[in-house]
Amino acid sequence: MIAAEPLLAVGIMEGRQEIAGAFTGPYRDGGGVEREGSFRCRHTGSAWEFTCGDAVTVVGGADLRFTPSTPSSVVRLDDVTIGINFHWERNEPQIFRGGLHVLWVPGQGITAINEVSLEEYLKSVISSEMSATAPAGLLQAHAITSRSWLVAMLERRSHGVSPPPGLRVGPDATEVIRWYTREDHATFDVCADDHCQRYHGVTKIISAAADEAVEATRGVFLVHDNEVCDARFYKACGGRTEDFASAWEDREIPYLRSVMDAEAVRPPVTTESDMAAWLAHPPDAFCNTNDPEILRQVLPSFDQETTDFYRWTVTYPAAELDALVARRSGLKLGRIRALEPVHRGPSGRLTALRIVGTEQTVIVGKELEIRRWLSPSHLYSSAFIVTTTMGADGTPRAFRLSGAGWGHGVGLCQIGAAVMATRGIPPEKIVLHYFPHAAIQRLY
Repeated sequence: MIAAEPLLAVGIMEGRQEIAGAFTGPYRDGGGVEREGSFRCRHTGSAWEFTCGDAVTVVGGADLRFTPSTPSSVVRLDDVTIGINFHWERNEPQIFRGGLHVLWVPGQGITAINEVSLEEYLKSVISSEMSATAPAGLLQAHAITSRSWLVAMLERRSHGVSPPPGLRVGPDATEVIRWYTREDHATFDVCADDHCQRYHGVTKIISAAADEAVEATRGVFLVHDNEVCDARFYKACGGRTEDFASAWEDREIPYLRSVMDAEAVRPPVTTESDMAAWLAHPPDAFCNTNDPEILRQVLPSFDQETTDFYRWTVTYPAAELDALVARRSGLKLGRIRALEPVHRGPSGRLTALRIVGTEQTVIVGKELEIRRWLSPSHLYSSAFIVTTTMGADGTPRAFRLSGAGWGHGVGLCQIGAAVMATRGIPPEKIVLHYFPHAAIQRLY
């Protein structure tokens, strides 16, 4: 297992024709020249054109590197996209400590990478994923979780372990079972958006609480069977967490198994009658809270634009759903006649859904692919039941999706962990609740 703090390459932007920003404090380029102030760089296909102040420099090669000359030096990058493909997607300037690596990828464009130490990276992640005013126990629990996931991924790469294929297609495209890995970045270790972990650098001031939470847990990891745990997290489980295999490849991971988000134990939610009762009579779970103070602490401002995370409803007129599924799936299903559950995981999340169309019927999975097909961005979760309103002609007029939770449901439930922390439950107990069979160990 890891024995020293690593330096990370964090992908901030990809596929750009040009990037712009500013160095606040001096940065040294690859030739040892110090740069400061506003800059802009583009690639002509054969060389870089780098403009800083009034000076224009033409440089050959595939990449540019800039290293801070002082501990207080920071770099601002303009027009950074956050919340990619989610309902809160937007562009904003962001500020980063550490180095800047600008890479030209032929046929794709410019990639901007921030090079930063793991513990400094985590201080931003904790502030970016949630409010830094959250309880100290939550911040520490999240630091342990985020650190563990990232290092587990780095260690798999160092051992040459590639993510398994993420797509199975049945005969004549009658079944599309797809899952997405978090390790498909070729030019950097981890991206800065929700695909990996939210990382906004020091755009927001990193609070003393976030700094203290990371320092208090420096080098602390979840471990199992002499390996760092591949710890996962999301916003709200909806009452019960989910098995790893419901979201990713078909294998069991002992510490990524479904648990109740409560002290009381209830059976898994796997049948349609179970799911209907689960939604109609929500259990007393940690993440079942409407406390505005807790939500402000755990949800950044753009996440608070949607607060119906524990139980939610989305309704589509039939014609709207027909067009949406055709666009998102790329398949010609015709008019949709029914959405039929095929299989649920123990949290009630669908892992396979049959979509019956007038021209074609297809089974789609796993949970994220279902959410992508049934929303312009991402459906809150795949833990839902369908109520169909029929017209006088016997064809559907509308489909109502009534669901639970926000996210894939595997691992740490952020809102549930926040409630646990406000009740005085220590961070070690919080993470071990969500990651059964794991242990806590300081590795550096």
